Amino acid sequence: MLKVEQLRKRYDRSDAKAFAVQDVSFEVAQGEFFTLLGPSGCGKTTTLRSVAGLEMPDEGEILIAGQPVFSSSRGLAIPVSKRDIAMVFQSYAIWPHMTVGQNVAFPLEAMGVRGEEARRRVERALEMVGLAAFRDRPAPMLSGGQQQRVALARAFVKESRVLLLDEPLSNLDAKLREQMRVELRDLQRRIGTTAIYVTHDQEEAMSLSDRVAVMSEGRVVELAPPRTLYLRPQSGFAARFVGQADLIDCTVVERADDSLIVDSAFGRLRARGVPADTSGELSLLVRPEHIELKRPEGECGLNEVDGVIDKLVFSGRIVEYFVRVAGRIVRVQGTSREIHEAGSAVRLVLPPEHCVVVRGRA
Repeated sequence: MLKVEQLRKRYDRSDAKAFAVQDVSFEVAQGEFFTLLGPSGCGKTTTLRSVAGLEMPDEGEILIAGQPVFSSSRGLAIPVSKRDIAMVFQSYAIWPHMTVGQNVAFPLEAMGVRGEEARRRVERALEMVGLAAFRDRPAPMLSGGQQQRVALARAFVKESRVLLLDEPLSNLDAKLREQMRVELRDLQRRIGTTAIYVTHDQEEAMSLSDRVAVMSEGRVVELAPPRTLYLRPQSGFAARFVGQADLIDCTVVERADDSLIVDSAFGRLRARGVPADTSGELSLLVRPEHIELKRPEGECGLNEVDGVIDKLVFSGRIVEYFVRVAGRIVRVQGTSREIHEAGSAVRLVLPPEHCVVVRGRA
């Protein structure tokens, strides 16, 4: 449904290397929920705005449903109004002088759709977002969550092939944001539209997406389904950005079909997560919730190391430990069923199936 090839965009013309977006390429299938994830300034919003036609890239190609909407080599740039897209902005962009129904109908008027057809589509869009009873209410008399639903209804009413969403939940409080995530994913699945979502929130990306493209400094660093990205990342940047991560410098000493033996500051360890490329600098990733904590007895076995709890943070269901091991701090997460006190000697078990070798140094 969407194809982006070798996209480049530079704002600072005085610096030939200062790219906002550099060589970004990806494809999005029909009905897929695809997310661009990364820190501020990584190029994700510039990429989205280029797809929408709100930014003019310097190089590359963008195709929607097989039709080119931008091509630097052909000198082609289809205007926003001619692209089969709908967009939801971070600020909602609700017209305060209009009712809910008028806000939702606005794109149809611009498209020349009026009368019974417009009424039917507006009613259907409002029903989808649960605001059918609010059609005649002035838009400013809605809560933040309701205004976000109006913005979604206004995007859905166009019945476009591609829905673009630029951090649409960032202005909501935590509880409402979580609720809207569920509703948005459910709506997208029911409608079957192709969604391109931009966020810096890794939890949003994990819960909403079919696939996630992690961006850094204008490039796509890694692209994978959420589960693969979290459990089997290939790069140190993606490992750190997607969830908590402790990385340990390591070198490969032995290779098997599905595992590696590595040397590290914690001694010799077995890892089952093997990157496609093991050349260059490598690190070992173990997520805090995957490390087992127990009382030390006897000698350490393979993938076991002794340490001392430096401090702990109790938050009810979860207890986070900061364990000093071989001169460094390792985070471990456990439940409140059993609590180890600060100063306790403990043994960390690093299950091989959850030890992942990634590119780059800690």
